[in-house]
Amino acid sequence: MASSTLWLRQLARQTTSRPSSQRQSLRWASSYAGTTLKLNTGQGIPALGFGTWQDKEAQEHAVSTALKHGYRHIDTARIYGTEPAVGRAIKNSGIPRDELFITTKLWNNSHHPDDVAKALNASLEDLSVDYVDLYLMHWPSPFARGDELRPRDKDGKTIPGDTDYVDTYKAMEKCLASGKVKAIGVSNFSKSELERLLRATSTVPAAHQIELHPYLQQHSFADWHKSKGIHITHYSPFGNQNEIYSSGQGMNKLIDDVVLAEIGKRHGKSGAQVALAWGIAKGHSVIPKSKTESRIKANLEGDFELSSEEMKRIDELDRKLRFNDPSKGFGWNFYSDLDGKKSENVI
Repeated sequence: MASSTLWLRQLARQTTSRPSSQRQSLRWASSYAGTTLKLNTGQGIPALGFGTWQDKEAQEHAVSTALKHGYRHIDTARIYGTEPAVGRAIKNSGIPRDELFITTKLWNNSHHPDDVAKALNASLEDLSVDYVDLYLMHWPSPFARGDELRPRDKDGKTIPGDTDYVDTYKAMEKCLASGKVKAIGVSNFSKSELERLLRATSTVPAAHQIELHPYLQQHSFADWHKSKGIHITHYSPFGNQNEIYSSGQGMNKLIDDVVLAEIGKRHGKSGAQVALAWGIAKGHSVIPKSKTESRIKANLEGDFELSSEEMKRIDELDRKLRFNDPSKGFGWNFYSDLDGKKSENVI
């Protein structure tokens, strides 16, 4: 594994002009100096990205801090409400657009083919950019069309839409031709949903963003992605560290796992950093999030090499524990053929 990790590591040390002394002061790290992976489009994607879910009011400062320390892969989404903050942070950083990898996501209320391009334009406007590097369908499940992000009926239940995700994806394919997106992909799909998408469309998704961490490793699903040339991005790479996941409460935190701690001690790293390094060694990208500068910096130091023996020990930690499953709230049976699907979340 050590040798296979080495070929993934492409250092992108570029010297760039700094437009002003004020902007220069922000740019402690002039470029991303970590592992860069390849999408099926030929694009490079920094393996270690910065997530912006939650803490909307803190994101402009958090993203500015992340950029200052060297992150160049920023992940956001329409539903997060963080696109304007991300846009301001990017603009104020002075970092050239072509040094950044920006991902955002189409939300469920805009699945109708007539709404996809409009939703993309709204995201681009809030981000203050002309294009995004990766545009993902956030979930396969459509909501009712309209301005309401979470349309609900009088009983508080989500109002579903009637658009087939295949038709949504075909509209996303048209966005590729516009030049406003460099690559398209999906998030939170099951294997059967992805197989159907591949049969019905002409563009293999460049990436699939899914919950994946040492307690939910999904080995066979990950191997299937590799066979199809679909890159995987791990969201929630620390598993139950996020308090929003009620199913992860009442148990020890993944990042405190004894095996991760032992391996980390050998490298002068934390369990969290080991979890990130494990994902990167798999050839996947990881998008930890934080609003605390010390943690933002520490997460960036999670890009380091693990031995084959250490990788094997982490592989043995798999518990098939899925912490994020909004099936009942969304009215869609997610992950029906994947590891970690609990009976109480079947609809």
